[in-house]
Amino acid sequence: MTNYKAEKIISKAIIYIILTLIGICFLLPFAWMLSTSLKPDNQIFVNPPVWIPSPIQWSNYAEAVTTIPFFRYMANTVFVACMDVIGTLIACPLVAYGLSRLEWKGRNLLFFITIAVMMIPQEVTMIPQFIMYSRMGFVGTYVPLFITSFFGGRPFMIFLLRQFLMSLPRDLEDAARIDGASEFRIYWRIVLPLVVPGLLTVGLFRFMNSWNDFVGPLLYLNNQDMYTLSLGLQMFTTQYETSWSLLMAASLLVSLPVIVIYFFVQKRFIEGITFSGIKG
Repeated sequence: MTNYKAEKIISKAIIYIILTLIGICFLLPFAWMLSTSLKPDNQIFVNPPVWIPSPIQWSNYAEAVTTIPFFRYMANTVFVACMDVIGTLIACPLVAYGLSRLEWKGRNLLFFITIAVMMIPQEVTMIPQFIMYSRMGFVGTYVPLFITSFFGGRPFMIFLLRQFLMSLPRDLEDAARIDGASEFRIYWRIVLPLVVPGLLTVGLFRFMNSWNDFVGPLLYLNNQDMYTLSLGLQMFTTQYETSWSLLMAASLLVSLPVIVIYFFVQKRFIEGITFSGIKG
């Protein structure tokens, strides 16, 4: 028995050590970005690398947010990301509910088509979508950046929520139907509260994707006042030089909101990822 406990402790210690080393590997780029954001220009490309700047230049952050209209771009990005998340959380659960909890002819075929759409590269649909939005007069506005979310145009999110819904028991729904509840009331009052971890997971995924999106704003936005942060960061790079310390400072500020949001929802996020794969 003692040997079994010792082996268990050793195996756990080895796992923790491996996970710690992996965590350090993932944190190294973030640490280098933080270090570079505080360096003077003459310490950025020296060999051997300087990890602790001397002197530490906190002024890089103040200069970074004044070199470009940083807070305007942040407000634009927050607006686009929030609209994308709202559209996704309205449409995708409805579609996932229909594909998982309702029985109707052609359901499996439509789900197969939804999965197949995930395999189409974005580059294939980029030009047709641009032509379509151009003819609709949406180029130069934020609409193309989030409108598809309101019409269920996020197949991976539908798939994720569908898998989550498939893992739920049907007893509560059947009891509600016996009591005369409508299908929408069952969806709104019974099913949605049970899939909050899945909704948070989907919302976080969409927020991160929209927050970091570069191609979409590059294609559809032609007014600098409407730029998002992903486009604003390019202003630190010119044809002749790049302000690396300012770029790293701005990049760190851009990544902080996602880190903070994940910190507060990480428990539910992990639950959503775990339960979404229980049942196929």
